[in-house]
Amino acid sequence: MSAGRLLSVLLLLQSRGRMSARGIAGELGVSVRTAYRDLARLQAAGVPVYAEPGPGGGYQLLDGYRTRLTGMSEGEARALFLAGLPGPAADLGLATEVTTARLKLLAALPAGLREEAARTAAVFHLDAPGWYREPEQPPYLPLFVDAVLDRRAVDVRYRRWREPQEVDRRLRPYGLVLKSGVWYLVAAGRSRTATYRVAQVLEAALSDEPFDRPEGFDLGAYWAAYLEDFEARRYTGTATVRLSPRGRRRLPDNVPPEVARAVDSTATAADADGWVEAVIPTESTEHACGELLRLGTDVEVVAPPELREAMATTVGALARTYGPGAGR
Repeated sequence: MSAGRLLSVLLLLQSRGRMSARGIAGELGVSVRTAYRDLARLQAAGVPVYAEPGPGGGYQLLDGYRTRLTGMSEGEARALFLAGLPGPAADLGLATEVTTARLKLLAALPAGLREEAARTAAVFHLDAPGWYREPEQPPYLPLFVDAVLDRRAVDVRYRRWREPQEVDRRLRPYGLVLKSGVWYLVAAGRSRTATYRVAQVLEAALSDEPFDRPEGFDLGAYWAAYLEDFEARRYTGTATVRLSPRGRRRLPDNVPPEVARAVDSTATAADADGWVEAVIPTESTEHACGELLRLGTDVEVVAPPELREAMATTVGALARTYGPGAGR
């Protein structure tokens, strides 16, 4: 049973007045049977819902009954959308607002729904950062929150990968994205809209320049297109490899999902020993060498020659380092 859906039923009755079970079901995209069950749960939780029979009848709240979802500040209202994300909300400087909004929301619910909401919150937890890395703590993230919401340009000093590494930019922030524990800023610069890793911002200050986001700009659609373009630019070559059965099982823990998917889609039939041959995307010879070495003897590079040679050179150096007579 969804506590969120029960709250939606309650707010529908409060805002619309009398509604049929079929009307409620249509609004929430559930079956009529589910709507009847939700209405019964509301009644059992102490909400004064009663049914009016007849052709023009339906369900409605007792006259004068109102939920107490009032008194929220603007910041608390914004934070309500992040109520299920306490870690990211804290990163954005909204930890206090999230806590306050949750308390007000719980206080507004009848006792039965309050207990159900508490049970729901107790069994879900979000841990956004990926494995094997510490979460970033970008110091200027709250400043970008203000810039995005107030639509004010920001002057930044940014560290990038190519020379010159440190550059000064005036950015017009369109939105923030959290990806695997890393915050990114989507912003317009001098000539185009680009993506900036917030932790790479060395200095930042709000300017007095206001701006308007382009009409129809969709942050989610932009991010999806950005990821697609990133993957296209990331992989510039391919390699043919042989993998043992154990090597295939170890793939998800040692290579990016794109590489694992490529193996699944291109793998040949297994030979007598269970080995398969597949074609995988590669970023560079150096990067592919380091990535494939994680699989040890469960992988063999067939092509290209330069990658096979890099693997052999690295393995030879390791053998000299750890072989007989090596060491201090």
